[in-house]
Amino acid sequence: MPLLEIEDLHVEFPTQGSVMHAVEGVSLTLEQGEVLGIVGESGSGKSVTMMALMGLIAWPGRVRAKTLRFAGNDLLGISHKERRRLVGKDMAMIFQEPTTSLNPCFTIGYQLVEALLQHSPLDKKGAHRQAIELLEQVGIPAAASRMNDYPHQLSGGMNQRVMIAMAISCNPRLLIADEPTTALDVTIQAQILDLLRNLQKDRGMALVLITHNMGVVSEMAQRVAVMYAGQVMEQQRVDKLFAEPQHPYTEALLAALPEQGEVGHRLATIPGVVPGVFDRPGGCLFAPRCAYATAHSQAARPELRAWQGGQVRCHYPLGDSERGVKMERDKPVRVQQEVA
Repeated sequence: MPLLEIEDLHVEFPTQGSVMHAVEGVSLTLEQGEVLGIVGESGSGKSVTMMALMGLIAWPGRVRAKTLRFAGNDLLGISHKERRRLVGKDMAMIFQEPTTSLNPCFTIGYQLVEALLQHSPLDKKGAHRQAIELLEQVGIPAAASRMNDYPHQLSGGMNQRVMIAMAISCNPRLLIADEPTTALDVTIQAQILDLLRNLQKDRGMALVLITHNMGVVSEMAQRVAVMYAGQVMEQQRVDKLFAEPQHPYTEALLAALPEQGEVGHRLATIPGVVPGVFDRPGGCLFAPRCAYATAHSQAARPELRAWQGGQVRCHYPLGDSERGVKMERDKPVRVQQEVA
């Protein structure tokens, strides 16, 4: 049985006269010790998906799913008290912005000890010793003296290390890292990623890495889920996804990497923006921005289906041998509609 099972997850936020579908029909699985990368533009639903898993969607947001299970626990049916036992101990999350996640009114030592006392059998002295060891593990120098520092006295990179120490303090089975290198310089980014990689291997944790950085995914993940407008567009092994992307959105993301550009030429871009609540297309959600869109893709919503060892949500996957024939068949219809 997989450690994590998500099937047909929906997260909705009522708005005035409408509903914002932040996550729509997402299905994911994760094995113990596996690293899953979740990529996509801002507004794709990456963070909201994991926040729904952690039970952090506040009212009036609504969460529903066919299956939302972690380590055999039905996360839709457990009580608030039972969820509190899981979150922070067996499931932990590193949030995107450490300076807003740490309480500025308390020292980092106090906050680390509080987490240990909540989820471990340690007494206060044992928790204090364990907190110092955790700070040393994540590479914070003079850890014992840093216990008395407040978040504002530390750099962004140091605060992120404190967040990682707090997340791994109870040896979780699943660690979710939401943009763990945001706003950090390149050198610190590399250090944080090395730290996460080593911790994951040493502790055998499952890791979900949410990021915009495709380069980070190529180095860290074993499998990748590409999200767009609240849906999973493609899911594949990392090596195959980079070598042979099957969805036009994945292809466009990879084409926009600086490494793919030629010297003296502008970087490739994806025209338009991720659709909002009032401009959500009726057909394929990526169709208004897709270079391969036809009348059929604009009218019909594709389903996520098994494809070449992974999954893809597209009428015309890039690896389909019949793709050109299908597109030629559908394009005249599009032209007729536009003329009409």
